[in-house]
Amino acid sequence: MSAIAGIYHLDAEPINPEQAGILMGAFAKYPADDTQTWRQDSIFLGCHAQWITPESVGEHNPCYDPDRRLAIAADAVIDNREELFERLNIERGAGKEMTDGELILQAYDRWGEEAPRYLLGDFAFLIWDGRRRVLFGARDFSGSRTLYYFKNQNRAAFCTLMMPLLGLPYVGKGLNEQWLAEYLANPGVIETVDDSSTVFEQIRQVPPAHSITICDGRILLSRYVTITEGEKLKLRSDKEYEEAFLYVLRNAVTARLRTHRSVGAFLSGGLDSGSVVSLAAKELQKGSRKLRTYSYIPVDDYIDWTSARLLPDERPYIQSTVRHVGNITDHYLDCKGKSSLTEVDGWLDMLEMPYKVFENSFWIQGINEQAQRHGVGILLSGARGNSTISWGSALSHYATLLRELKWLRLYREMKLYSRNVGIGKVDFMKTVAKKAYPFMDRTDHELHRYKYPELINPELAERTGVHGRLKAHGIDTDGFSVPSNIYEARKKHFEQTYTWNLNGICGTKMSLRYGVLSRDPTNDLNVIRFCLSVPEEQYVRNGMDRALIRRSTASLLPDQVRLNQRVRGIQGADGIQRMASAWPSFTEELQRLSEDPYVSEYINVPVVRDALSKIRDSRPESIYDANYNILMRSLIVYRFLKKYA
Repeated sequence: MSAIAGIYHLDAEPINPEQAGILMGAFAKYPADDTQTWRQDSIFLGCHAQWITPESVGEHNPCYDPDRRLAIAADAVIDNREELFERLNIERGAGKEMTDGELILQAYDRWGEEAPRYLLGDFAFLIWDGRRRVLFGARDFSGSRTLYYFKNQNRAAFCTLMMPLLGLPYVGKGLNEQWLAEYLANPGVIETVDDSSTVFEQIRQVPPAHSITICDGRILLSRYVTITEGEKLKLRSDKEYEEAFLYVLRNAVTARLRTHRSVGAFLSGGLDSGSVVSLAAKELQKGSRKLRTYSYIPVDDYIDWTSARLLPDERPYIQSTVRHVGNITDHYLDCKGKSSLTEVDGWLDMLEMPYKVFENSFWIQGINEQAQRHGVGILLSGARGNSTISWGSALSHYATLLRELKWLRLYREMKLYSRNVGIGKVDFMKTVAKKAYPFMDRTDHELHRYKYPELINPELAERTGVHGRLKAHGIDTDGFSVPSNIYEARKKHFEQTYTWNLNGICGTKMSLRYGVLSRDPTNDLNVIRFCLSVPEEQYVRNGMDRALIRRSTASLLPDQVRLNQRVRGIQGADGIQRMASAWPSFTEELQRLSEDPYVSEYINVPVVRDALSKIRDSRPESIYDANYNILMRSLIVYRFLKKYA
């Protein structure tokens, strides 16, 4: 993959080499195999390349086709190469050496601005069309790669990162008040519902699943794909669903093994990463290549304080998968000396913005560091699996059966589920009834549910109208509400592009820092479409939640993992224990935050003080306390403001 950049002078003024140098010079701190630029009159393209795929080694990127007068800078790994060769009538021999950037250029030459809809993979690219004097770009459907831009009356500039754009003399560095308001007002993990905004006022981003066109001084953003459920798949038997499931997932995994370097994978003790690892290890074995797996484990002196149904140390399940699958070199990282606190400055520098998912930051970074040392090019994950391959909530499905009065089937399912999970049928039936008919719950939810404290300064909230804006998008700003209809929540998850930005931003910038590309087969577009088409009764069946993946992996995973419905792995349960020695300095910094008048323009300081009073001690179980969440998010914003304001 690569970091790409571009400048387009809409007034036809020649490119200033010094400004092009500013963009490319900002990439120098990241590892690269090559750096190339291309310039013609009023257009400049550049690429800071990391060679991941075999075809990318020694490639020309940017690439210019003088016959077609087309130039491209591509940050891309295209997965459906064979399909595109056939559609574009490219001979297999010629296509074998073709780079992904050249393939995208061929697609653009054939289909013009419709080209992105034919591409599968992770990509962001810029194409200069000299015939039409049009600058065209696009970002893949889930935003796996970033593409930021600035535009005024005479200039347009693009980049994989924001900081290089801020180095240009005509780009302002002011912060985006609306973005910060949404970050602070939303208790969830979404930063903003505006999928094209950023934390900097004058920098925008191409949203996931969108293309961008600049022609005649005007800019046009266009969505080229929308993921919807569509018609349900109707197969003849459970076995056919299982075979179809494995066919689609295996293809997605295989497509993501294309690298001339080693292949690694995140591995937990669960179904998603385990299924990906099993398929990858078997495919790599055909070429006498081994898979490296990387797993987070708690620190040596960790004392488990969690309930019996939670598993902070997943090694017994992970090792069971490793033994069953074979062809794996496994690695276990306790990331000694690291914590969410130690990584704040590094993550702010890397992400160029405040972030919310801090709990796992230290081990995600630790695994990437180790993978880099091992020469890994591709690092597989199963991050999207909960919404795709391991979908299937027993509680919600049984509530549906109850509402539809399907008594016999519900009774049979409940009996099997209670046995599998080890819970009483009567108690579980009460839970199902409350889910199906909320009015049966005699407690007053509005009075008794937890209210998340308002972290945003009330004056900023009123000035920006942030609460109304978030509620218009179905986001509850009063607390961590669980959607009453998970099926509708899943539907919105795939339809609303702002939910995708976070993973793409983290993945892109992590890969630039370490030269290791994270790829997720459970996020493959064909996998998503298949999983959305599967009838719900395939996902909850015979007393099993997530039933389709459990049945389909009978030969791929050990039963200890595959049939486990009694314990659930969690990462980061030792997060506060890791911070124990730094706790006094942590609270002192928060005290300084609460006395900073500039910060109080954004953050509701009394809420921070109250949270600090309630969580003075570094008790390990406070890791999931909302007060700890408030303190960490406040500190992250505080350090960002000190760095960039």
